[in-house]
Amino acid sequence: MTNQTCKVSVIGAGSWGSALAKHLAGVGHEVRLWALEPEVAQAINQENSNPVFLPGFTFPDNVTAFNDLATALQGAQAVVMVVPSHFFRQVLSQAAPHLPTEAAFVSCTKGIEADTGFTMCEVAEDVLPKDFHRSLCCLSGPSFAKEVAAGAPTAVTVASRSARKAQMVQKVFAAPMFRVYTSPDLVGVELGGAIKNPLAIAAGMVSGLGLGHNTLAALITRGLAEMTRLSQAKGGQLATLSGLAGLGDLVLTCTGDLSRNRTVGSRLGRGETIEAITSSTKMVAEGVINTKTVRALAGESGVEMPLTQAVYQVIYEGRKPLEVLRELMTRELKAEHD
Repeated sequence: MTNQTCKVSVIGAGSWGSALAKHLAGVGHEVRLWALEPEVAQAINQENSNPVFLPGFTFPDNVTAFNDLATALQGAQAVVMVVPSHFFRQVLSQAAPHLPTEAAFVSCTKGIEADTGFTMCEVAEDVLPKDFHRSLCCLSGPSFAKEVAAGAPTAVTVASRSARKAQMVQKVFAAPMFRVYTSPDLVGVELGGAIKNPLAIAAGMVSGLGLGHNTLAALITRGLAEMTRLSQAKGGQLATLSGLAGLGDLVLTCTGDLSRNRTVGSRLGRGETIEAITSSTKMVAEGVINTKTVRALAGESGVEMPLTQAVYQVIYEGRKPLEVLRELMTRELKAEHD
């Protein structure tokens, strides 16, 4: 599979899954893209486009869309899972009987499962036979779907407990404008991608409230401290959180206008309700769910995460963003590094 084109099945035709399918096809791979919605699969096959989730882009001819999981997975040498975290277990359970045993498995979903507190690769370990466990991979880092689809220079990290499998996946995804690094820290890479989601909502609230760069810089820095504390408590490595899957992704999603999580926060900051925001779009902002799951994981781990707690209070308790901001700023004074 390495150093050659191969058959890649991308499971999930949302904006990120579609962008990765377009990218992988551009590398030269034969891409089978599974779409939940029949009309999305039809548009990709008939019009080479996905106007619902990735408008304005044309897919190469070596992308074929399917509405049937078994057909989409047939002959796959690499399987790329890109479905929302709250559907991950359900879709993977349906896909499991059709997964080729030797295929590389790559999670590109950033999130934590609500009922279990599992990362997506931990969900995969729970669902898939043990033969798959050692070779599970996670791809994460600062990568907006539209910019990847447009071919903008991008750098990401692929993590796996198997160095050989990580290097295989690295070569599958690598392209002149898509640089892929490897990491052995599966826990840190997955948690970095999940924890940054509620922090991006907080960054959006800063924008919606009309606050300035001082506030945003403080948020990103203290958010990184929260991300690092929880990741290390769960076994993640400090270096990971200062890299692409930690700081890199955090900066991107807290500052970039393409961030769905930041957009949700901005609308909250302007006074909209979370119900009105979530009902107005088909796009999934993982941070709405991840705020609850990250907060729960922090509580179980005994880790203080005041920013995440503040976002939770706004989303799930109906508190005003400015009110929780004042409480954050007037907490008991302390040393920066304890």
